[in-house]
Parts: sequence; structure tokens; C-alpha cells
Amino acid sequence: MFRFKIVGVAMVVAGILFLGVGGYAYAKTQEGAASLRAFSAAQDVKLNYNDAGQLTDRGDPAQAEKILSLLTDDWGYTVVPGELDPKDPVVNTASEYMYQMAAIAYHTLNSTQTVAVADHVDYKDQHFMPGEYEFAVAGRYWSQFDRQNPVEGKARELAWTGTAQALIAELGVGSVTASTLQLGVGVAGIAAALGGTLVLLGVGLIWASRRNAAP
Repeated sequence: MFRFKIVGVAMVVAGILFLGVGGYAYAKTQEGAASLRAFSAAQDVKLNYNDAGQLTDRGDPAQAEKILSLLTDDWGYTVVPGELDPKDPVVNTASEYMYQMAAIAYHTLNSTQTVAVADHVDYKDQHFMPGEYEFAVAGRYWSQFDRQNPVEGKARELAWTGTAQALIAELGVGSVTASTLQLGVGVAGIAAALGGTLVLLGVGLIWASRRNAAP
């Protein structure tokens, strides 16, 4: 019975430690979440919804659906519907960050750029005379342009600007941060649950050893 008591005490101590770890992890996660919310509020980037609570892009729900399709179908991202809240349009959740990233990419991928060619250029049996050319990006990402083509190469720079790429990178960091904070809450919960279980089991062993030791 004495051995059971020792094991019970050890389990209680371990459980208290796990509870402490869970509490500390949760507190730090909440600090990070508060910081992310403050940063998001300072930027004041908001998603747009209509009066019916539908997500819109430039006033058009259908366009927002196309952006969501790019995000979920092409990029394979799982959107959490509860994170797209018309009552809280400020971009501060993982799904909102990813949607905003997809919105920038969508408009870039579907844009048409006006390219000015200053001098006559021959490239791959094509003759480019001086003047302006309309070039449809047509779903091309940065690496999918022919940079040697005098029109396509310049169109790439006009479409995928440094600003667009910087915003996408920043939104990607925001999404990862938000997801990591969610993971932190989960880890804190697991640690706390394990700690509580160990405490209960330990107390149970101590109680059982005392009861069996009684004359």
C-alpha cells in the first residue's frame, strides 16, 4: 500500500506540473493572440460583406466565391466558416488572412497589363513594333512568364509588383501566426487535461492506499 501511495503522490506532482505547463502555454498564447488582434486592428484591413452577410469582393458575392474557389480548390486550403464573420470584418483569423491573400492573387492572375514597347524587337519569329500592347496575365504566377519576351517580361513586372508580393508574404505570415496560436491553445488544453487526469488518478491511489491500510 505504501508503494501505491508513493506512486499516487508522484502522479499528483506530475499532474500539477502539467497543469502549470498548460496554464503557462495558454497565457502566452493569449498574449500572442492579443498582439495579433492589436496589429490587425491597427492595419484596419477589413473584408466586405453585404446586408445579407454574404462575403463580397468589390460589391459582388460571385466574385468573392471565385476567390474562395481559388483558395480552396486551387490552393487546397480548408476555410473555417466561423472565421469569416460579417460582425467582425477586421482581418485577424487564419481564414481571413488566407482569403485576403487569395483576393490579391486572384486580381493579379486575372488582370490585363498595358505594356509599352519602345523599340522594334524580334523574338521567336515574332515582330514587336514600337507601341502599346495589351497582355492578359491569364492565371500566370511570377515564375510562369517568358521573361525574354519583350511584352510578357514587362507584363510580369506590372502584374506581380513588389507591393503585391509583399502583401501576400505579410498575409502569409499572419495566417501562419494565427494557426500557430490556435495550435498553442490546443497544446495547452492537452497539457491541462493530462495534468488534471494525473492529479485525479494520483489522489485516487492515495485514497485507496489509506483505505486499505486502515485496520
